Amino acid sequence: VAFSPDGGLLASASRDKTVRLWDPSTGVLQQNLEGHSASVQSVAFSPDGRLLASASEDKTVRLWDPSTGSLQQTLEGHSDWVWSVAFSPDSGLLASASADKTVRLWDPVTGALQQNLEGHSDWVHSVAFSPDGGLLASASRNTTIRLWDPSTGVLQQNLEGHSASLQSVAFSPDGRLLASASNDKTVRLWDPATGALQQTLEGHSDWVWSVAFSPDGGLLASASRDRTIRLWDTATGVLQQNVEGYSDFIQSVAFSPNGRLLASASSDKTVHLWDPSVSTLQQNVEGHSASVRLVAFSPDGRLLASASRDTTIRLWDPSTGVLQKTLEGHSAPVQSMAFSPDGRLLASASDDKTVRLWDPATGALQHTLEGHSVWVRSVAFSPDGRLLASTSYDKTVRLWDPATGALQHTLEGHSVRVRSVAFSPNSRLLATTSSDKTVRLWDPVTGALQQTLEGHYASVQSVAFSPDGRLLASASNDKTVRLWDPATGALQQTLEGHSDWVWSVAFSPDGGLLASTSRDTTIRLWDPATGALQQTVEGNGFIYRIKFGHDGSCLITNLGSFNIQSTHDSHTSKSLQVDSGILIEQGQWIVLKSEKLLWLPPEFRPCCLAIDSNLLALGLPSGRVTFIRFLL
Repeated sequence: VAFSPDGGLLASASRDKTVRLWDPSTGVLQQNLEGHSASVQSVAFSPDGRLLASASEDKTVRLWDPSTGSLQQTLEGHSDWVWSVAFSPDSGLLASASADKTVRLWDPVTGALQQNLEGHSDWVHSVAFSPDGGLLASASRNTTIRLWDPSTGVLQQNLEGHSASLQSVAFSPDGRLLASASNDKTVRLWDPATGALQQTLEGHSDWVWSVAFSPDGGLLASASRDRTIRLWDTATGVLQQNVEGYSDFIQSVAFSPNGRLLASASSDKTVHLWDPSVSTLQQNVEGHSASVRLVAFSPDGRLLASASRDTTIRLWDPSTGVLQKTLEGHSAPVQSMAFSPDGRLLASASDDKTVRLWDPATGALQHTLEGHSVWVRSVAFSPDGRLLASTSYDKTVRLWDPATGALQHTLEGHSVRVRSVAFSPNSRLLATTSSDKTVRLWDPVTGALQQTLEGHYASVQSVAFSPDGRLLASASNDKTVRLWDPATGALQQTLEGHSDWVWSVAFSPDGGLLASTSRDTTIRLWDPATGALQQTVEGNGFIYRIKFGHDGSCLITNLGSFNIQSTHDSHTSKSLQVDSGILIEQGQWIVLKSEKLLWLPPEFRPCCLAIDSNLLALGLPSGRVTFIRFLL
């Protein structure tokens, strides 16, 4: 892979004999360059952006006009595969490296051969010009690097030290370092002026195939057959990031000219674009054997639970991505999970009609709660942790003692399925919603019905209590949010404005805001005291789950997070500013603060996500769980 000098194009070379030109900002294919009769091994743009060179196993180098895709020259002369091409900084020379053990220097305008550099005793895999054009480095399967004067063809240095074939070489932008990648699993940094070895970077567990410096020279990326990319601090040699997640070998890496994107090409036929400075794919762990349906962080953020269609729950350490426990026992998919407020229990609700209680520290099953006659859809702990509520398609809510697993009450009254439950902050009331258009309020201690709240004229999807317990908000398919006094059952406000079903509601920690999400793809923020609309936020997709962060400064949804700021003008009136935080846009872009950062290939597009501060957890269709930490 190679970026054009202005960063507007990304070229990829493939064994399918083609070169493809892509728009890296959108991932859209711009050109498909055909003409080679064998695998294309390397591509390089001229520094002036007017030419693209491609090296092939058909023994030729081809020069293309990247703006039109037209072939300009076919350079013939090598007697074996051509592995690599590189332009001089002034675009006046093109170097090609071949399995015929030679390096050839060409005039890219005329196609005339200028020099034939001989000396390597085996295939030459890679060539690179120094930034000032005064040196040309060539890397060979004979384990050596040669430094040449490209103007005369005279050998300047012979660098020895690698114990296996060289695959790639690259100069730092200031020309003071030369990096080499080898089948000996190491990257070496050299002083090209003296030929002295400066650093040996160890960590890859298989051949290293490609190296690339960031434009500022501060980072070096290395790509390996071990399916990882490593980012190193070039001054210290310290590993900065380890990017995992590939299903096959990584053969090439390249930084964009502004350093904000890192492109990688893999044997899995994909080109991936990463943001090396803002986020890093820290772990991509395959554990589940089927699609991941749910992910949830523990209250202290030290565990992530993932539930899959494979009927298992897996517990991960989010800081390392290491699997801690696999919880097996359910015989059908898990539909809901909830940690107890103290984090000592994990409840799971399943289509097998049971609720299971687990010790997340040990993975041990504590209780299996049986009683529902059909699927169990959701579970929720009371704020004091003394009760667990479960809802089912059997039209009932069951209340359990999580310490003993004993059934305390079966709440009956709804005429069709129960959709959601919520405990009041003091744990003394339980609200339930149903497709029967009602909200019911229960005494969870006695199981007695306290109030039936009627007024919605379509299914009620969700309820939430205000932090002081004095208001109850309900979201309905009738496109409204209603505010009730839970003590009396009286309707306080009807909030209108959504143009489609309202799916979820949540109060801010101070009770000063109420958020609602809708199938109309918006989030609306209301003043619950007055019912006034404060802000409408476009969500770029269906947002059906929402909650406020602990300090009220962000909204966390099934698509990501939004940041909230309160501002005051000169008249002390309060206004809100809402900006995107960490979001998944259109299912395929990770967006930070309204800026597209990372395009997600199809296999990395999540079924579900969870956010804890600057850590994003993605559950994938493949059964993988991926963690991405953002440097905010």
